[in-house]
Amino acid sequence: MNTAISTRLGTATATASRTAARTAPGGRAHHRDTAAAYAPGLLGGRAEGAPEGPRTESARTDGAVEELCAAVFASLRRKDQRERGRQYVHGLLATKGRKSIRNIAHQISGGDTAGGSAAAEQSLHHFIAASTWDWQPIRTALAQYLGQTAPLSAWVAQPMAIPKGGEHSVGAGHRFDPHRGQMFRGQQAFGIWYASARMVTPVGWRLFLDEESAQEPSQDSVQEAGPGGEESYEGCAVSGVLNTVREAGMAVRPVVLDIRDIATRATLNRFAEARVPVVGRINPEARLLVTDPRLPGFGAGTLAARDILQSVRGLRMPVEWPDPAVPGARRTSLVAAVRVMVPDPAPGRRREVLLFGEWEAARRLPTQLWVTDMVRTDPAVLVRLTKTALRVSVASAAGGQEVGLRDFSGRSLSGWHRHVTLASVAHAARSLSVAPAVPAQRPADLTPAPARHALRRPAPAARPHPALAAR
Repeated sequence: MNTAISTRLGTATATASRTAARTAPGGRAHHRDTAAAYAPGLLGGRAEGAPEGPRTESARTDGAVEELCAAVFASLRRKDQRERGRQYVHGLLATKGRKSIRNIAHQISGGDTAGGSAAAEQSLHHFIAASTWDWQPIRTALAQYLGQTAPLSAWVAQPMAIPKGGEHSVGAGHRFDPHRGQMFRGQQAFGIWYASARMVTPVGWRLFLDEESAQEPSQDSVQEAGPGGEESYEGCAVSGVLNTVREAGMAVRPVVLDIRDIATRATLNRFAEARVPVVGRINPEARLLVTDPRLPGFGAGTLAARDILQSVRGLRMPVEWPDPAVPGARRTSLVAAVRVMVPDPAPGRRREVLLFGEWEAARRLPTQLWVTDMVRTDPAVLVRLTKTALRVSVASAAGGQEVGLRDFSGRSLSGWHRHVTLASVAHAARSLSVAPAVPAQRPADLTPAPARHALRRPAPAARPHPALAAR
């Protein structure tokens, strides 16, 4: 990170610290309450205290935009590019309806004359689709800025389906969305979201490109090749996360993602090789091996994950968690966990993971099943961590529309990346302006998880993984 960015980050950090000192409530924030922290502010209301008037809220948002833009656009060498970036972010937040370049230009020009609006549109179109500025330094600066103001708790990989009716949008095609279980016409992208106790916001992106749409070289990263030379769906998801984590250069934190109906074993192996802890939601029919000889199913070969958990349902314990979709509400689930092994033809890659499941009703089947390589972490802590994905879903549905994450139209892959990058900056600025401030805490360093675990019996006392401790 260059000197200019460092200076701006230092200034921004001092400002954020003063703001936190004025507004933070008494008491220490704990990671178990992080899921409830963001949702109230996301919908535009205050998390606590009396409602603010429109002017006050607008002034706070404008201040957050100016401060954030000054920090993250330092990598743009030209002053006019930094100004265009700032205008675009303001336009994304102020424009009503669809955040197209034309509508943003009309907002920026004030709609005074057709000529002025057309000139602004042409200038913004060149800035987004035809310029040469690199979006990756901006994403990196955004993550590092957030690291100074809202310490990282976890990364979340969130799929984003973008319906498109036309034939010329980059990456568009007839696609199957495994997370919704249906076909659609459009683009499939993965957002990598930064999650803290204070907020969740996207900081990295990857667009899924198959053999029909991978015609323009991606500046994002090396593409995963499938049988026909195209990128695989799971490769797109995992590469997007690992690229973002690597580029951010921050202390390692867990990654939460949904790996149902994609290559579960290959995905877990890639995170193990990168030494990044992962919590992945799996299909109930995923095949696993019971490793504890004291438990039902030991020696029976591979079993469905749901059947393994049902056989140990007598070990379930209640876990309370805040519901991000309903501010202030708290839910209780029944949770059980068991050590298992992911079968692999290569003996050197066979390793134990922790399978844990969540029941909404005692007499029914588990509703959510997860695996993690953080085998010594308390299942209650892990369940609350999975709710970070729910926080992101809430934020993506409301805040994503508010800043136009799905609104780019064009054939340029570079243009798509620039648009979603600036939309991410707008989302972060909006989130920082409305989310409750919490005292800054220094994240703990993470000791990378080993690729294999020799323990066959549950530990006598579970303890948090270093990635989750001391926050």
